[in-house]
Amino acid sequence: MVPGGANPIAWARLPAYTRRYDGVLEGTGAKCGGTVDPKRGRCAAIVELTATCVRSLLFRDMRFTLGWGWTSMKTGVMICGHGSRSQAAVDEFAVLAEKLPALLPADWDVDYGYLEFANPVIRDGLDRLRAAGCDRILAVPGMLFAAMHSKNDIPTVLNTYAATHGLQISYGRELGVDPKMVAAAADLIRDVEGAGSLHDTCLVVIGRGASDPDANGNVAKIARLLHEGMGFGWCEVGYSGVTFPLVEPCLEHVVKLGYKRVAVFPYFLFSGILIDRIYGFTDRVAAANPDIEFVKAPYLGDHPKVLETFAERITEQTLGTPPPNCGVCGYREQVLALADGRHAHIKPENRKHPAFGAVPPPTCVMCKYRVQVLGFEKEVGAVQESHHHHVEGQGASAPGSNVVDCNHCDTFCTGVCRLVMTDQHDHGHHHHHHDHGDGHELSNDHDHHHHAEYPHAKHPLGPESARKYQKS
Repeated sequence: MVPGGANPIAWARLPAYTRRYDGVLEGTGAKCGGTVDPKRGRCAAIVELTATCVRSLLFRDMRFTLGWGWTSMKTGVMICGHGSRSQAAVDEFAVLAEKLPALLPADWDVDYGYLEFANPVIRDGLDRLRAAGCDRILAVPGMLFAAMHSKNDIPTVLNTYAATHGLQISYGRELGVDPKMVAAAADLIRDVEGAGSLHDTCLVVIGRGASDPDANGNVAKIARLLHEGMGFGWCEVGYSGVTFPLVEPCLEHVVKLGYKRVAVFPYFLFSGILIDRIYGFTDRVAAANPDIEFVKAPYLGDHPKVLETFAERITEQTLGTPPPNCGVCGYREQVLALADGRHAHIKPENRKHPAFGAVPPPTCVMCKYRVQVLGFEKEVGAVQESHHHHVEGQGASAPGSNVVDCNHCDTFCTGVCRLVMTDQHDHGHHHHHHDHGDGHELSNDHDHHHHAEYPHAKHPLGPESARKYQKS
């Protein structure tokens, strides 16, 4: 049945799971417990929490080409940050969130929250937007590339909140490889490049480092775009953690190349423990090689081009067919941990998006959860769930937030503490698997499971390279 006032042709073209009317989710027969309000475009009642009805709560892929428009809905914007044990990083993220409203429609409310450590947590920001009357929320990950947090943790937190409160939350892309981001990076590097020839300078781009090869590869792509675009004599890529090569072995390799000058650029959004680590190892290698000039470029921060990219990731969600994102991944099952201890399971076939088809969307081509990527074959189809509830809201000054609290580091965090933790425990994190219990998609029964370990955790140029700093 076509709702009154809707364009019947546009209605027919919508995916079946987004066509809701008279309390029924068309294509599934699932009872919704309410009706669609043509003026507001959302169910008037909270639906029963089953996997299909959770999906009905998250019908963010419908972009109202029906003629109803979004005009009667109040829009809120949620910036989802990683969080840090560094108060400086938390403060810088807040400043960025405060500057974003100037680039967005004046009647949109903007708030923010953090996934781990820092406060406010993401739920707090969503609570404030809901209290302000927002019934449509456009959320974006405050992250450069898509890896564990933006592919698993944040979409699970958002979808759980949406299912609990009957709220419409859409989820945008990460900042990614974008010409504006490259331009911002180039501006910051130019600030320290000096008067010498770039042909005599080796650029070293340091990324965060992740257990996701696609995210690590994107750091290398950014580095190449800067290398070729600016004309540096040479370029190397390193990482601050997880993968390889880490900062110190990367720089120890660079000094053997014969360049008179080394420009170290941390491709990071904000300050924090990892920036201290990058600059700390840079100073250490520079002290051991006094004949080479080392310069340290600043991180991205709230550069105007970064703000522009964030604004684009928010507003593009309102397009007729927005870019697909990890919040509606069509390749994995998602598990939502509800407040009463139950776990709702959403099957891949129930999470379609208009952009998904026989040919994968560009954002999904190299995702290790969609297809077998060399070295990460075991992670195809891994369950999508959040594992960071245990560090949520601990506070930026929690134990481990500075080297004063650390028994292993002196002037900056070398990362050796993570090695010690790994030695003491089988894994640094506890991963939970929620099985289907009695076969229903909503259950209280769940088992524990472990995601595949990073295959190169013991690489000598990775985190193991810091073991030489371990104190007896």
